[in-house]
Amino acid sequence: MKKTAIATDTNSGITAEEAEQLGIFLLPMKFNVNGTDYTEGVDIYYKDFYKILADSKTQVSTTQPSPGELTQFWRDILEEYDELVYIPMSSGLSSSCQTATLLAQSDFQGRVFVPDNRRISVTQYQSVIDAMDMAKAGKEGKEILRILEEDASQSSIYIMVNKLTYLKRGGRVTAAGALIANVMNLKPVLQIQGAKLDAFAKSRGTKSAKKTMIEAMKNDFEQRFPELVKSGKMTLHVAYSDMKLFEIETWISDVKEAFPDFEIHSAPLSLSIGCHIGPGSLAIACAKRSV
Repeated sequence: MKKTAIATDTNSGITAEEAEQLGIFLLPMKFNVNGTDYTEGVDIYYKDFYKILADSKTQVSTTQPSPGELTQFWRDILEEYDELVYIPMSSGLSSSCQTATLLAQSDFQGRVFVPDNRRISVTQYQSVIDAMDMAKAGKEGKEILRILEEDASQSSIYIMVNKLTYLKRGGRVTAAGALIANVMNLKPVLQIQGAKLDAFAKSRGTKSAKKTMIEAMKNDFEQRFPELVKSGKMTLHVAYSDMKLFEIETWISDVKEAFPDFEIHSAPLSLSIGCHIGPGSLAIACAKRSV
């Protein structure tokens, strides 16, 4: 039986401490702040990131690891393992998945497997946990890749954006549109259904946005994933970006009340999402459990 490693990046929301506890290899993502690169969990951290983002004069963007950094990360792992499964964010949200796939195919002779199961943040987290469980059960990299890609469409995320200020910076809304939305207390709800981030609904205030997200998830459970819910294969997650503890606890409580039969995993949204939507955002997500 081959010794198979599981690796991912911090787009999954997994921290270095969690990765060590889980036995997962973690590649930290980089952010460019006013022309200078910073590495997540090395010289830029969660709270610091949002403080930097709050400065309207600061330009923050995500950057991919270089091919050399990625392949060295893999080579270090393969010194101890026969093969590895590397789980990046969805190809619909970044070109990093395609880059990793090409590098694996050209340089690693079938020892590196890069599934595109079209997830990010807490749904990507679920993929990593499932891959680790499969590796522990003796499944090899090729089989883990096949299963994760078969389940690629079996997830859903809804995100309430607190302010459009940060989407405006990224050119996704006009300055006038952002100003009007902020003045009117509009809370856009975005969705990620595998391929990309799209608009879903506009709500007036946080309470209404929460209701919109919960109803959207209920509809997914009833219309898209009824068999997965019935079989216990569906997982439920809540996420957030730089909020006060009582606000996070209230959101978790709201979701538990709406879905009393589910165990809920909660975690901060990955900084790759926070970079675009800013602090104060809430999310609900589901993902099929692949084991």
